[in-house]
Amino acid sequence: MRKVVVIGTGTMGAGIAAGFVAAGIDVVLLGRSAEKAGAARPEVDAIVASLGAAGDGAGRGRVIGGAIYEWNEWEGVGWVIETVSENLDLKREVFAWLDRAVPPGVPIGSNSSGFPISKIAAGLRTADRMFNAHYFMPAHLVPLVEIVLGEKSDPALAEKVCDLYRRLGKKPVLVRRDIPGFLANRIQHALMREALSLVQEGIATPDDIDLAVRYSFGFRYAAVGPMTQKEISGWQGMAAAAVEIYPSLSNVAEPPECIMSLVRAGKTGIKAGEGFRKWTPDEAAATVRDYELRLKAAFGILDMVASDDKGDASR
Repeated sequence: MRKVVVIGTGTMGAGIAAGFVAAGIDVVLLGRSAEKAGAARPEVDAIVASLGAAGDGAGRGRVIGGAIYEWNEWEGVGWVIETVSENLDLKREVFAWLDRAVPPGVPIGSNSSGFPISKIAAGLRTADRMFNAHYFMPAHLVPLVEIVLGEKSDPALAEKVCDLYRRLGKKPVLVRRDIPGFLANRIQHALMREALSLVQEGIATPDDIDLAVRYSFGFRYAAVGPMTQKEISGWQGMAAAAVEIYPSLSNVAEPPECIMSLVRAGKTGIKAGEGFRKWTPDEAAATVRDYELRLKAAFGILDMVASDDKGDASR
């Protein structure tokens, strides 16, 4: 594969495009206009540089900008991914065009985290080659990509998409049924429901929850996932504790008032200057910078572990 098409010029689109460019694959970045796509080029270049692939030398792909609905150069394209805003009608419009425009056999993904591909691709002639391809922010750093099968998606083609991401150093997972939240967000929201309920009940502060997660099971999960961790520690202890804990876990069907009151007040986090706490511009910038530095460090460790695993397999 020589080329990928990324549709959407926002933060996710730029991060996704940069990941391919840094891996030596040319990217066609399509926006509402060619000018819009061109305006996103500096952000893509900056992200690529941050990944250690600065300049236009060997090993780096090119970025080609264009306007969606006007683009008709598909030679060499092996993967198309849509990253436009979370609006179902807009996504369906984009996919209806892709259904007609993209040559047969080329898989097409949507980065939507909220709309299942079965809805986005409903009624389309080539829905069998369409998947959710869900990245996590920041897309250029977080290794996971969820490839989700819709009602008509071809599992064999989905496996080929997963193979593509493995070759790029990403960590794809194949989600075999189109369910709300896919895989990682279901697990994440289960944790957040309990964490927010503990705040709502006055049992713990947001800072205490951060500390508890980062320096206990979150610390362990950087090394192995939850299933393997329990294989190591033994399922009997987990099963015994679950009998006591499960009945008392939160089962609320809506976000608790502690978070909804913040949302109604526009206190939505760092970008708004306030969430559970106030953020000065300097504090916000430093926190985001430290967050990305830690992600990069963790990614480097994962790369080292992956290399060791390959070495072990070959011995």
